[in-house]
Amino acid sequence: QAQLVESGGGSVQTGGSLRLSCAASGRTANTYAIGWFRQAPGKERELVATINWTGSTTYIADSLKGRATISRDNAKNTMYLQMNSLRPEDTAVYYCAARPGYFISHDVHDYDYWGQGTQVTVSS
Repeated sequence: QAQLVESGGGSVQTGGSLRLSCAASGRTANTYAIGWFRQAPGKERELVATINWTGSTTYIADSLKGRATISRDNAKNTMYLQMNSLRPEDTAVYYCAARPGYFISHDVHDYDYWGQGTQVTVSS
């Protein structure tokens, strides 16, 4: 099993940056693929980025492409989502999620473990 705790959310103005962190605990936490999702009020949860357990494969959704980087430090059991040039439409609760195994997935249902979420608010 893996336990995930997000941090780093907050309120920023348009154009600002935030780095979200996801601290994982559990015996095999660093062997999980990780996804970052977000959910805005009234909208479905959507994938914004994902990374495999070695960090060799990453994916950034079109909504954040060119503005975000996903990375992980397995020695620290921590994953990161660096977001730059933030826009009001990026406002949402951001979740990290883990799925056992090597490969990334774009399907929310493939992720077994979820953090509690961290709020990101971007004001114009």
